[in-house]
Amino acid sequence: MRLSTRARYGMRMMLALAGNYGTGPMYLKDIASAEEISEKYLSLLVIPLKQAGLINSIRGAYGGYSLAKAPSQINLGEIVEILEGDCIVDCLKDPSACPRISICTSHDIWAFLDEKISEALRSITLEQWLNELKRKGRASLKSVGHAREKRRRIK
Repeated sequence: MRLSTRARYGMRMMLALAGNYGTGPMYLKDIASAEEISEKYLSLLVIPLKQAGLINSIRGAYGGYSLAKAPSQINLGEIVEILEGDCIVDCLKDPSACPRISICTSHDIWAFLDEKISEALRSITLEQWLNELKRKGRASLKSVGHAREKRRRIK
């Protein structure tokens, strides 16, 4: 299985926001810099995540983006579904997408796998995954918060 950059980069952005949860909004450019992702690309990802109620945006000098809910209340399945869609193959959601649907020998396996993948992703929250990253020493999200704090002190 392969997820597009939308899901992979969106997940990294959401983890950065989760790591900064409760400390105020983050600038997209700080997340982009820390995660080495194009700011322009991230700006496209915030739109569906904001529409789905997972992130908030705040305008102004001290504005930016923050999670709309606690990291313990957002699961990875929600993020992937918003950014990728809710099925691994089109025919599961729209049977008219495949003319072979009635005789397809692989349809049942796609339905089974789709459910198992969704189930696994829904069982993991941002908080759980962030804790796992910290446990493994991979939570480099601190640099994002430091950049924002440094900018506040300069002003």
